[in-house]
Amino acid sequence: MKQLAGVTADDVDVAALTAFVSDDRAGAVVTFGGIVRNHDHGVAVTGIEYVGHPTADAVMRDLVAEFADREGVHAIAAQHRVGTLGIGGVALFVAVAASHRAQAFGCASDLVELVKERLPIWKKQFLADGTHEWSMCP
Repeated sequence: MKQLAGVTADDVDVAALTAFVSDDRAGAVVTFGGIVRNHDHGVAVTGIEYVGHPTADAVMRDLVAEFADREGVHAIAAQHRVGTLGIGGVALFVAVAASHRAQAFGCASDLVELVKERLPIWKKQFLADGTHEWSMCP
């Protein structure tokens, strides 16, 4: 299976990641974009800074590799952004190409949940009142 995974300080190139998973055997390509929103739990958010552990890139590659034997899946691309992002910025992008839509949707959903659970990246939210808060910290 073709795989591309990692953590980047550059803007996520969703077109390149989607193109990477192109495969003639695939009847479905599912993409997920985790986008910075302007609120969290009823509080206005103006931006986010993601801080990754030095192992985050290797962990992301390992997480994607766990799906290498997923039935019907032909290609996966997954990338998480670190650094400061404004509202509308892409924090996480996943693209999965599979023979059938249920395989593509299932793989993408399972991978996103695993990334949220195990990727060592922490989120500092900048709030509209000028304060900030950390979330997803151990």
